[in-house]
Amino acid sequence: MTRGFLLGKFMPPHAGHQMLIDSARAMVDDLTILVCWLPDDPIPGPLRLQWMRELAPGCRVIGHGAVVPQAPEDSDDFWPIWRAIVAQAHPEPIDLLFAGEAYGLRLAQEVGGRFVPLGARILGADLDGLGGLSASAVRADPWGQWRWIAPPVRAHFTRTIVLHGVESTGKSVLAERLARHFDTIWVPEYGRAQAEVHSVDMDEADLLLIGAAQSATIAAGRRLANRRLFADTDALMTAAWAEMMIGHAPDALLAYPKADLYLLLEPDVAWIDDGTRLYGDDPVRARFADISRNVLIDSGVTWASVGGDWDSRFTRAVSLIEDLAPPCMTSGFDLAQESE
Repeated sequence: MTRGFLLGKFMPPHAGHQMLIDSARAMVDDLTILVCWLPDDPIPGPLRLQWMRELAPGCRVIGHGAVVPQAPEDSDDFWPIWRAIVAQAHPEPIDLLFAGEAYGLRLAQEVGGRFVPLGARILGADLDGLGGLSASAVRADPWGQWRWIAPPVRAHFTRTIVLHGVESTGKSVLAERLARHFDTIWVPEYGRAQAEVHSVDMDEADLLLIGAAQSATIAAGRRLANRRLFADTDALMTAAWAEMMIGHAPDALLAYPKADLYLLLEPDVAWIDDGTRLYGDDPVRARFADISRNVLIDSGVTWASVGGDWDSRFTRAVSLIEDLAPPCMTSGFDLAQESE
């Protein structure tokens, strides 16, 4: 039986890591991957551990989050400390030690195993492709490196924009139009499907189901989106519906993950009865609009008002979304700096 070992921060995992892992896995019977992190890393270690377990099925993927020296110059005990860490993660003899960086040679000398220098970067080749890719480059410009990021990691860097507001304000049409404009996908309103199938007569259990289904669909969509995901409502709008329908918003509806930006569509357009809408009378619609706005205010989310005719709404929405900054983060790691 041939055993292999590799380590890194994988912050975040990218296509270069995936090629390294898949190549190593094909060369050994058992592959152990050690995911290392520090408490102040910009991407939490347990999240990276979860990603790596998904991206490396069948491998032994172990996490290490203790604060230890990160470079030989940090401590005279650097190599004894790391020998102990590797021995704990991989108590069996190591046959092959894989790395895409030169540090792998010294690490193999310290912990055993033959160094296998997989990866174009270690040879100074393919610097414009996978060989030139690094976790620090992905963190600095994740949207610019989008094609190299795996779906579970894309979810972390996706910006979610939710269309929020009362009935008949154009949320569905605007969500679809924005998704086409930004070349991505949108998540429809689950509550509408629920009403069409099971009627508009809903109790608390129905509303909780709607919130759960909407949140789950948004989470799934984040893995598939192209940098931005648009959603026709989320659980905060379900909370506003709950205030209208049952007189209170269950705490569970307020606890779901929040979007990066909420666009509150103002009720300054005509209400149209399509068979599933309930609150068309002007005073009732105005009350619903107040509740919808207050849900955003009370939740402390980032939101902006969007009103006017359909084209004006689209133009303002595009401007607001373009002002929403893409994610960017930086950090370092010396032992396996570019294998983070």
